[in-house]
Amino acid sequence: MKPRNILPILAILFFSFSGFTQTKVISYNIRYNNPNDAENCWENRKEEIVKMIDFYHPQFLGIQEGLKDQIDFLNDKLVDYSYIGVGRDDGKEKGEFAAIFFDTTMFQLLEAKTFWLSETPEKVSVGWDASMERITTCGAFMDKESGNPIFIFNSHFDHIGELSRKKSAKLILKKIEEFGLNDCRVIVMGDLNCEQKDKPIRILRHELDDAMEISENPFFGPVGTYNGFYTDSIATKRIDYIFTKNVKVLNYSHIGDRRKNNLHLSDHFPVFMEISDNIANSAIYNR
Repeated sequence: MKPRNILPILAILFFSFSGFTQTKVISYNIRYNNPNDAENCWENRKEEIVKMIDFYHPQFLGIQEGLKDQIDFLNDKLVDYSYIGVGRDDGKEKGEFAAIFFDTTMFQLLEAKTFWLSETPEKVSVGWDASMERITTCGAFMDKESGNPIFIFNSHFDHIGELSRKKSAKLILKKIEEFGLNDCRVIVMGDLNCEQKDKPIRILRHELDDAMEISENPFFGPVGTYNGFYTDSIATKRIDYIFTKNVKVLNYSHIGDRRKNNLHLSDHFPVFMEISDNIANSAIYNR
């Protein structure tokens, strides 16, 4: 789906509603289509990845590292989903996407935007000491049943540039402020290439909640999110996250599901979160 341009988001009107629903969210680095991955290559994994997504059926799926052919495959196979996002290399189709797939039966897209993690976020660019272009895709969505808005940010921080990761965290927080979302429901997810003790994570936690820490039910799954396709070792490195603002988190887990041959679905585990939509009053979206 071709994303639309976005104007700064203002949440300035309010309304009341009743009802209770739950929304599932997955952040997932699916590993780019690299033929040199041998048995772990995309062609060998893609059908089982679709089955996994179908099983958990998230209302929002933020993927990292997806190339256009992978995006097209998922878009073709996933029923009742659409997506927003562009390729980071040209702002169109070239390079990796940080796409957000969403369940069209439950949510309506209001606006979409991609910004670059750099000093010039509105245009294709490499930021600070990053090794390549890095992006964040964000979208404004409305729950079709309740009318409740939610704002999703999906990102992939650089794996080399330490300064870039810190500046990227600050830029996302700046955008949340810029778009007027401090009183709204916000989800920030992605492969941040940082562990919990690292400065970028501490920056995000200053303004956002680590969904793992505020989940009402105990965390479940592998401790880490990066498995490197190594099936005989225990993943302890947590570099994929979901952060929230003004959100009630019910469940949070790392999905350790494997392929039929016991190999991993990707070199990262999916991060799963379930949230409540039981809010008496909520800011609504207005351009």
